[in-house]
Amino acid sequence: MKQKTKKAAAKRFKITIGGKILRGRQMAGHLKSKKTKSAKTRYKQIAYVAKVDKRRIERLIPYN
Repeated sequence: MKQKTKKAAAKRFKITIGGKILRGRQMAGHLKSKKTKSAKTRYKQIAYVAKVDKRRIERLIPYN
């Protein structure tokens, strides 16, 4: 039986050609007026998922 892709995870993560998983950063959604310019710049950067969590996320998006 085929596994289903968890659509919530598919929208949040992207797998690179090398096999790393990209994720967005937290705290960037709202209430930006009280955050510093440097903090807002950091939120735009893409981060990698930790090795500890990689296997769990790969199960959520099996066909990417």
